[in-house]
Amino acid sequence: MAHNLPVQLTGFVGREAELAALKDQLVGGRLVTICGPGGAGKTRLAAQVAAATAARWPEGVWWVELAAVTDPALVPEVAVSTVGALLDPARGPIASLTTHLRDHRALVCLDNCEQILDGAAAIADAIRLNCPEVVVLATSREPLGVPGEVVWRVPALSGDDALALFVERAGAVRPWFTVDASSEAAIRSLCNRLDGMPLALELAAAWLGTLTPHQLEAGLDDRFALLVRGPRGAVPRQQTLAASIDWSHDLLAEEDQVVLRRLAVFTGGFTLDAARAVCPEPAGVLASLARLVDKSLVVMESRAGDARYRLLETIRGYAAAKLQAAGEDETTRDLHLAYFLNVAESLEPELDRDKDKWRARIVPDRDNFRAALDRGLDKADPDQGRRLAAALAWLWNLQAQGPEGIDYLRRAIDRTPKDRSLLQAKLLTGLGLIADTAAPFDLDPAQLGLEIATELGDERLRARCLSLLAVGRFYVDFDASLELCQESIQAAEIAHDDFARDGSTVLRGLILVLRDQHDEARRLLSAATESLLKRGERGIAATGLGGLASIAACTGDLPTALRIAAQATATAEPLGDYHRVGTSRASLALLHGLTGDHEGGLRVIEPFVRAVEQTDAFVPGLGRMVGELHRLRGDLAAAIRWFERDQPMTGPTAGTYVAAMTLPAYGAALRQAGRTTEAVEVLERAVDLARRFGLPGVRADALAQLAHLDNDPGRHHEALAIRVDHGLRTACADSLDALATLAATTGRAADAVRVFAAVTEARTAMGHPRPPIDQPGYDATIANLREALGDDAFEAAWTEGAGQSLDQTVAFVRRTRGVRDRPSTGWASLTPTELDVVRLAVEGLNNPEIGARLFISRGTVKTHLAHVYAKLGVANRTELAKLAATKL
Repeated sequence: MAHNLPVQLTGFVGREAELAALKDQLVGGRLVTICGPGGAGKTRLAAQVAAATAARWPEGVWWVELAAVTDPALVPEVAVSTVGALLDPARGPIASLTTHLRDHRALVCLDNCEQILDGAAAIADAIRLNCPEVVVLATSREPLGVPGEVVWRVPALSGDDALALFVERAGAVRPWFTVDASSEAAIRSLCNRLDGMPLALELAAAWLGTLTPHQLEAGLDDRFALLVRGPRGAVPRQQTLAASIDWSHDLLAEEDQVVLRRLAVFTGGFTLDAARAVCPEPAGVLASLARLVDKSLVVMESRAGDARYRLLETIRGYAAAKLQAAGEDETTRDLHLAYFLNVAESLEPELDRDKDKWRARIVPDRDNFRAALDRGLDKADPDQGRRLAAALAWLWNLQAQGPEGIDYLRRAIDRTPKDRSLLQAKLLTGLGLIADTAAPFDLDPAQLGLEIATELGDERLRARCLSLLAVGRFYVDFDASLELCQESIQAAEIAHDDFARDGSTVLRGLILVLRDQHDEARRLLSAATESLLKRGERGIAATGLGGLASIAACTGDLPTALRIAAQATATAEPLGDYHRVGTSRASLALLHGLTGDHEGGLRVIEPFVRAVEQTDAFVPGLGRMVGELHRLRGDLAAAIRWFERDQPMTGPTAGTYVAAMTLPAYGAALRQAGRTTEAVEVLERAVDLARRFGLPGVRADALAQLAHLDNDPGRHHEALAIRVDHGLRTACADSLDALATLAATTGRAADAVRVFAAVTEARTAMGHPRPPIDQPGYDATIANLREALGDDAFEAAWTEGAGQSLDQTVAFVRRTRGVRDRPSTGWASLTPTELDVVRLAVEGLNNPEIGARLFISRGTVKTHLAHVYAKLGVANRTELAKLAATKL
């Protein structure tokens, strides 16, 4: 077998997938052209695949080097000479070549065809038509354009392959060179910024005798001055990065050169319409783009059926220099700004109709919007930049980009800080919108926006600012937040603003969920969430669904809770927003834990945890829910770490409802870990915060944990009473288990068995098994009860209890407690709710005010007071106050 493959002086690195794909192409194709920009490694890849498949070609592999050929008419003669054919002057070189190869089974490699395309295409087509056993493998910066040609475009080196190539070439410069974690990060960044282009990487590696990887990476801002050390013996166009691209640029027609340099203003890709907007001859842009794609200077990608284009960063840097040299930079950037401002403003109505559609159009051009914002906000007249910033506020609510969005909005506002226009109000509203998830305690922008909107009489902006203020107050004052929600809804109704109306309604519903007023919360959340989903308002809809899942979980329907939580997560995921996605995923993970699927819960949350650890994103409740998942599965150390990570005792969330929600579970973990003193401190603080915010379920959770610490049946009954009064059926099972355990230690073995049996049946029906952290104690208690009663009596009591409903069991436990543990008169006879009524009555609150504070009706307050008077032997509030002064 004959061949004349070029001798390679350096090793071939990586590209395993590409080699395999090209081998397959050579099996099934007659003409394969490897296309790519200068420096992409086309020649090395072709030589490697030719050598790897040489055994297939008994009559040889022939390498036809065309780099130095500039006249297309000379290509056939070079090919004839290379393969050793006899030239027949009468028939010409092409016929001579095909006659020689007609009966051969060979591979002909045409290398570097771009400058003599017609000549290369002529011999490739002649071989295809006349030599059935010969395959042509060509390399070119653009296709040959021959029928039957398979165009195979060289991808950038993968991250690992690029790293390996750089390190291998670096070894030739510095044999002692080694890679550590720090230098690897710099090299990987360098590889990425050089688009994984082999030539650029080799030129960069040649500097390692002078510069460190960190210095190289830092120097890439001027890559064309840096990457100029090509190997001796290389053809001129491969000796520097600029020369490589110059080779392609000089082959372009003038109109294509103009388009290429104008495209340098785009970052992250562009559409055909965008390209037309920045070019002087829009009608010819499509044809120029086609030629630039063919020549591997522009990359075309299809996204959702639409074509988008991009320049490799290296090509973009080259084109930007050409744009600057032509004196067209300022004009082109202004055209770029004008185009993207028009896109953003024309799409604003979609924010109210279909936010998914808005995101699909806006997000792919995020980098272009950044560039346009910088241009607009830096101009002497910032009006275009301010308008663009106002139109894009929702963009920064995605993918943890809140801090960046806040920076842009503040820049826009600060350009005219005393402005009281509608545009300024819109910018302030946008800033408040981003702060909702990125800096929720900063209420100043929404407050100032509200003042300007009120001055101007714009009810739509008023509704939105009121809604944002309600979100900010939500963390520290539920009542104030509810008032702001109501004001927002009223303004939204006037302005026909469904977004503000639904957003404020969801917030009202969430507060009612936290206050365990589930029926009204369910009504509000169901209606608002359905409306939000129809308009693609994923973020707030996911929050609303999370509230509905919480209602189902609290009221004993865990399968439904799981289904809704999964829907919430699926709704939030496309946003890539840490706040919404994190909250939804953490809730879903915890629900898996409550159903006994602890490993499934970890699978749900661990990918998000890995991602969020790289950011400073604010995800309220993440520590609580992930910590509780770990506690339920018995990993107390991990649980405590997560609870402490939220720092509920200090920091900006210390006095908020977030801390109130976290503290009972944190206290439980501390108690179970034997850290009793800390647990008491945490749990008592939880009780105080729960009273302040009006969180019955949280208060019951904290009381239950305190009861575990001192084996106080009174506190367990108080927790049970709260849970029963507010329909917290899932938590009732925990209270009943605790009370059954106490009954087992006080000589009431049969009662304990009945309650355990009923709770076991209820847990099965709810899909809420006892968690592993509690199982050992439960198993030991059951074993002791069986031993105390004997098998027959135990089974009889178990069967009787298993036939009782949860409600019947609650009634039984409360009856037996009243007979055995609490006197019928005197201060000790008062129930937990009656004590709360007494405290508030003594403070001077009337019956409606007491009812509002305790979330019960005024009639129920009146009944409680009547019972209190009878038990204490007093006739009115004055006598009650005198007695309470000695007891409270």
